[in-house]
Amino acid sequence: MLQVAASGAKPEAKPVTAALLAAERQTKQQRRRFSPEALLGTWRLRFSAPKKPAYKSGQPTGSGFYMPGIAVATLSFSRDRDAADQLTIQNQLRVGPLKLRFTGPAKFLSKKNLLAFDFVRLQLLVGSLTLINLPLRGKTAQDDFATTAVGKLPFFAFFAAAEDYIAARGRGGGLALWVKADNH
Repeated sequence: MLQVAASGAKPEAKPVTAALLAAERQTKQQRRRFSPEALLGTWRLRFSAPKKPAYKSGQPTGSGFYMPGIAVATLSFSRDRDAADQLTIQNQLRVGPLKLRFTGPAKFLSKKNLLAFDFVRLQLLVGSLTLINLPLRGKTAQDDFATTAVGKLPFFAFFAAAEDYIAARGRGGGLALWVKADNH
């Protein structure tokens, strides 16, 4: 079902949410681990189930929605130029020529498939013209990010990492499915 939703088809939301929950459960049971390399690149948000979906009496609770075509939300991960063991995260929302972009450092904890991050820069662009480029007060000072406890940072707990899609639960409890941006 995740492969179908990632391919561009739009199956009903409840079965996609159920497939996300099943993949999350299976990854935990099998103690599967992913490498940060599986996340590198740019991913377009395809589907989100934001209301802390879970199983109740064997059935998935909550539903989700597909991102509307007018708004393109992407998540990008790259290796930090200065420190090979550090990652950089970029979260961007594009509506027409407008882009709202957040960037910052990230670290991947493979034992838990957890990617912790901190947004430290906000940009607003129209096309390639930067209108706003501001530092943000993140959860940490940039220098202290590497030593900050994950519990104090926003994070994604990844439970699926295929060649053309990734899926995770955010710190707030919602589920998300992203597809490789190059494919769609």
